[in-house]
Amino acid sequence: MESPCTKRNHPTNHTPRIYVASLSDYNAGRLHGCWMDANQPVEDIRGEIARMLAQSSEPPAEEWAIHDYENFGTLRLSEFEDLERLAEIAGLMDEHGLLFAELVSHIGDTSNVDEARRCMEEAYRGAFDSLADYAGDFIEECYSEQLKDLPDFIRHHIDYDGIGRDLELGGDIFTVNHDGQLHVFDART
Repeated sequence: MESPCTKRNHPTNHTPRIYVASLSDYNAGRLHGCWMDANQPVEDIRGEIARMLAQSSEPPAEEWAIHDYENFGTLRLSEFEDLERLAEIAGLMDEHGLLFAELVSHIGDTSNVDEARRCMEEAYRGAFDSLADYAGDFIEECYSEQLKDLPDFIRHHIDYDGIGRDLELGGDIFTVNHDGQLHVFDART
């Protein structure tokens, strides 16, 4: 029997994918479903689901659920995830990488996609090895003239670790760990 999915039915490198199953078949003790790329227009996802359901051995198969997913990082999806949000998240992951999924997860869940997009577009400050590195860059950017006026013995003893911690604990920034780096976002934007 031909695969109900028109897209690749095998794992891809980093493309976020979902496994959608027919609930009629599942309730009858059969596994019938397919993997599909989440990074495509929502109409195409719905079309793949409709084709999969049409090939069910338990007609009328009308209900479906997401039974598995991959390449979404720490972001957790529900069985009945909103497909429009899912496709939107996957598209933004294509643009910003897996960091975007980690940001959505940090903020809450998939219902926070608009907030995550805003943070990515307006509040992202960059990737750093540590909070101290971010604080050093921040202080240099804001106070470079004042730093030049300080004696070396003071300038070389600034507690950038403490400044970074204070910025985060004070709610000025928040961070997302991803891919061995600390990604910093302005929390007040």
